[in-house]
Amino acid sequence: MDFSQQTGRAPIVLGGNVFGWTADRNASFAVLDAFADAGGTLVDTADSYSQWAPGNSGGESETIIGAWPGRASLAVAGKVGQAKRRPGLSEENIRAAVRDSLERLGRSRFELFYAHFDDPERPIEEVARAFSRLREDGLTDALGVSNFSVDRISAWLDVAEKEGLHAPVVIQKEYSLMERGIETDVIPLARERGLTVMTYYSLARGFLTGKYRDGADEVDSPRAGVAAGYLDERGRAVLSALDEVAAGHATAPAAIALAWLAARPAVSGVIASARDTGQLAGIMAANRVTLEEADTARLDDASGV
Repeated sequence: MDFSQQTGRAPIVLGGNVFGWTADRNASFAVLDAFADAGGTLVDTADSYSQWAPGNSGGESETIIGAWPGRASLAVAGKVGQAKRRPGLSEENIRAAVRDSLERLGRSRFELFYAHFDDPERPIEEVARAFSRLREDGLTDALGVSNFSVDRISAWLDVAEKEGLHAPVVIQKEYSLMERGIETDVIPLARERGLTVMTYYSLARGFLTGKYRDGADEVDSPRAGVAAGYLDERGRAVLSALDEVAAGHATAPAAIALAWLAARPAVSGVIASARDTGQLAGIMAANRVTLEEADTARLDDASGV
């Protein structure tokens, strides 16, 4: 897979953060089956998923993906740096984490591997060299960087260019109709330096599904508190715009929100998670939506641009 290219509509990437958390093994298998059947090609996970759930220690998502009978049909993007038992970005830790992750996944390599969060006390030269060696050793086909500052990403790219190292080709960042901050720094950097962007929290923690509205029933979700926080004047305007555009396309607001992201400059993948096949169907509906210029303008106007 060539993650450094953006060609037309960005695909939906299945988020694996719910596996072993809000989706148990059987529910996760059903979601993975449905995603592959719908033409999905990439699942995004991390060694830290889902260490925040009671009784978990991290690696649960990878273990479920590795046990799924159809695992060979999907490419996998992994991450290192945030797991409680393997924190930080020393080369020793990176190598050990990759070994552990691939064992849980039942794979010999990743298609894409990220530095999950920065290790700011670690010299960027050390990080750049360690990740480049993962490529040299055939442990990943491509490198990515997630949740780093623009300055640290730029420094990594500069080191890679100077020393002839394999460089990151993907930046993973939060991006949605409700969170557009990366348009001022990350997107310009990506376009200038030839990287692409994969988005997470693409539905603003579920807010853009339209479940969180004035007078609506309480939503049963661990993200409900944060998602409901978007329900202000701007959030209501965005929901109204999504309703209008969704009605014109005979689809759900979530599909419109994801289709909008899929067409943004530099975006090469839109990550969205589903705890059951019903949620997945709503997410994958985005692949059937082509927004008109007037649709995009309406959404841009409502979201404050």
